Amino acid sequence: MLGRGLRVLGHAIRTEPRLFTVGTIGSSLFGLLIIANSYVVGWVIGDIVVPAFAAHRASTAELGLVAAAFLGISALRVASIFGRRLGAGYMQFRLQARYRSAVTRRYLSLPPAWHQRHATGTLLSNANSDVEAAWGPIAPLPFAVGTVVMLIGALVSLFATDWVLALVGATLFPALFGLNLVYSRRMSPRQILVQQNRAKVSAVAHESFDGALVVKTMGREADESRRFGVFVDELRDSLISVGRLRGLFDPLMDSLPSLGTLAVLLLGAWRLQTGAIGVTELVSVSFLFTVLAFPVRAIGWVVAELPRSVAGWDRVQAVLGAEGDLAYGEGSLTGSGPAELRFEQVDFRYGDGPEVLHEVSFTVPAGKTVALVGATGSGKSTIASLAVRLVDPESGSVALDGVKLPDLSLSALAGATALVPQIPFVFDDTVRGNIALDRPGVDDDAVRAAITLAQAERFVANLPEGLGTAVGERGTSLSGGQRQRLTLARALAGTPRLLVLDDATSAVDPRVEAAILGALRGGDAGASILVVAYRRATIALADQVVYLERGRVVATGTHAELMTFHRGYQELVTAYEKAEELP
Repeated sequence: MLGRGLRVLGHAIRTEPRLFTVGTIGSSLFGLLIIANSYVVGWVIGDIVVPAFAAHRASTAELGLVAAAFLGISALRVASIFGRRLGAGYMQFRLQARYRSAVTRRYLSLPPAWHQRHATGTLLSNANSDVEAAWGPIAPLPFAVGTVVMLIGALVSLFATDWVLALVGATLFPALFGLNLVYSRRMSPRQILVQQNRAKVSAVAHESFDGALVVKTMGREADESRRFGVFVDELRDSLISVGRLRGLFDPLMDSLPSLGTLAVLLLGAWRLQTGAIGVTELVSVSFLFTVLAFPVRAIGWVVAELPRSVAGWDRVQAVLGAEGDLAYGEGSLTGSGPAELRFEQVDFRYGDGPEVLHEVSFTVPAGKTVALVGATGSGKSTIASLAVRLVDPESGSVALDGVKLPDLSLSALAGATALVPQIPFVFDDTVRGNIALDRPGVDDDAVRAAITLAQAERFVANLPEGLGTAVGERGTSLSGGQRQRLTLARALAGTPRLLVLDDATSAVDPRVEAAILGALRGGDAGASILVVAYRRATIALADQVVYLERGRVVATGTHAELMTFHRGYQELVTAYEKAEELP
């Protein structure tokens, strides 16, 4: 674990060498000043204070010299502390910011199938507490390196002063490093467990908060609290285990320098009696050992954080190294206006699960509206995801204007297609911000035109501040139908050439839905439309219907043709109609 931890620190140093250098120089200077201060104290006691007591007087010049020496060392120590903390703090915060951004970018590049295998709370933990844990040792790292420099300097100065007293340091310093090594090995599994339990608590907490409405309406508050309490207790127990080990380690780290001081005083008194050293040397070495405790603790801080750092680093790397990218080509689409969508012999399954689609082939002609109709589980939403390349088929191809989707660049695909899901997502922003999304070219005129097409003009006009109205987190101030129309307007504002509606108007009343689809089919949207439809009135507006059963296309044609010649389609649409008529 120590070796892996040092490799993580080495990566940090290679990433931010200048800031590490600033922090290390400041820390090393601080450590050397501690040594210098000890010898200045020895000089003051041995050469000024003791003679002054013997002579019963002290000269003003000597007192001024003492004051100047201490003030000078204090000023240099302040500067070294500033450099150390500036370098270490800036380095830590930059690394955390960089890796939070990297993790977030990685999340956005991974396909939905990967996200479906990981709890949202765990992903939040990766981007927050795991990143913080990975770079936790960075703050004390320059201090620890400076402490090593200080210990080497102290050992050299001790041998230059008296070899007998130097043997105390030669025994003490390896003991300090050995104790830190033992501590690291004992702490490692505890810190890993803590980090894992933090992720569990985050995942359960996010799920509980996200499902608060269900928990409340079903009267499961007590049960959910107990479930959350189990994970909180596990985290508490693992943190207590870490605290107990630290409680044992910290006194040991504090006691070793104190034992060194005691040994120096005993040996020093004997060496003083033999005339091998003077008062100046004895006071200098004794004072040096008394001030070693705090800097040496920096090594312990780094070692204590290394196991947690490795645990956080492994979890972050699991995200950054996750497979499942959708590789994009360099291709683009020529022309403008509605684009043709073509599925050819498409097979698809989620992971190792059963086949969802089998040999699906159909075409959405340019400028036309095609409705996908089928029972629940027939593959309609999967086709919608494939159409905008949220996922890739296992075999077969999906093409837009004759160009296979994987051959298109990300910008070309994003600019040509738009998906409006059944469950809308609204950002905690204004109406304008939710529709424009800061996209180039999407100004207020484009926003208003999209609002009109989405039949949202009236309700937006009635909002307190119109386009500037803040809609709250997830659009809590809007109704379900208003949120759906807002997300539809967002898609339309980008002027896509292919618009995919995955039951995207289910929350609006049939008249508004008919008006929306009528406006889109009228050519104002300038897009071909693939719509997952359930309402008979919606299906009837389509130019063509693709009927699915168990992941297969079993019939295509107009609504009227299928109602006449296909019994399964007729029964399903009739069932939809009867369901709408129920009170």
